[in-house]
Amino acid sequence: MSKEGYKTLLEGADIQPGFREIAEKVIDQKRLTPEEGLYLFEKANLALLGSLANVVKERKHGKKAFFIRNFHIEPTNICIYNCKFCSYAHHKSGETWEFSMDEMLEKVNAAPEDMCELHITGGVHPKLDLGFFSTLLQKIRELRPGLHMKAYSAIELDYMFEEAGVSIEKGLKILKDSGLDSIPGGGAEIFDTEIREQICDDKAFGKKWLEVHEVAHGLGIGSNATILYGHIENYAHRIHHLETLRQLQDRTGGFNTFIPLKFKSANNEMSHLGEVNAIEDMRNYAVSRIYLDNFPHIKAYWPMIGKQMSQLSLSFGVDDLDGTINDSTQIYSLAGADDKNPIINTDGLVKLIKDAGCRPVGRDSWYREVRVY
Repeated sequence: MSKEGYKTLLEGADIQPGFREIAEKVIDQKRLTPEEGLYLFEKANLALLGSLANVVKERKHGKKAFFIRNFHIEPTNICIYNCKFCSYAHHKSGETWEFSMDEMLEKVNAAPEDMCELHITGGVHPKLDLGFFSTLLQKIRELRPGLHMKAYSAIELDYMFEEAGVSIEKGLKILKDSGLDSIPGGGAEIFDTEIREQICDDKAFGKKWLEVHEVAHGLGIGSNATILYGHIENYAHRIHHLETLRQLQDRTGGFNTFIPLKFKSANNEMSHLGEVNAIEDMRNYAVSRIYLDNFPHIKAYWPMIGKQMSQLSLSFGVDDLDGTINDSTQIYSLAGADDKNPIINTDGLVKLIKDAGCRPVGRDSWYREVRVY
């Protein structure tokens, strides 16, 4: 919906005054306060919220919806941490793997030539160190010089650097010289200290995640940002998380996209909580798009919520559906996601996007357009 169309809707609709005022601010490109963001979570009509999120999205990207040809390598699920929400680590999943360097290089060799991006992340293994992971990047770069390497979450990096006795800046420079292009957004979970202590008390605090990303941005290493939602947090915790990210993005401009990650309840210590419904998912996407005014993109990670819900998210401010994945990740399938073998080809993604009334755009890791369909 256009800015003018939304203003017409506001004039003709019976809308609570609080929402009308917030919507007018958004349309006029004025920044919302945390209190206004909380209002959207707690009180806004979902349909109007989705429409407002699409005003923001279409102002940035028109009807375009992006995707990438990508695949994952998850080096190991052996992990020193024991996060209560996790279904992936070896002490939760009931299975254990640890790929050798040669095995991972074989996966790279076997990947189709048109792949644009490799995503590397996994458990925090006590014996796989900075030297191992920098060598891995070097060898992949030799095999596939044009492949973008998005590798190692801030939590993995923090452990690598601590064990190596190097600063964050020094460690990131080593990895960048080895071929690192960007870093994923995993490990952010929720920044509120009290909530974090209840769900992942032995893992690095949120401030360390933020520090790793800020240093990376200063070195020209872009990154993604995430939130884990739908567990014991409340709306105020989500807004605090979004506000913290928005402030960091103001300082650095280094985030490419924001990815809300839904808590999935299978096979973990928090299974008794169940999962939030699709209405809550869409509300979270919409508020994220509206509140994070300085983030260029909002991504729905389809292996997490499924293809149909990802398609629906395109009507709630989302402009990116991630990529083909190529059945190369188990993080959400082990947690009970519908797609046990997450894979979709380019034709499938194009159809998914077109059927949602959007224009499919194949992209690279920096959101440069590779092909418009």
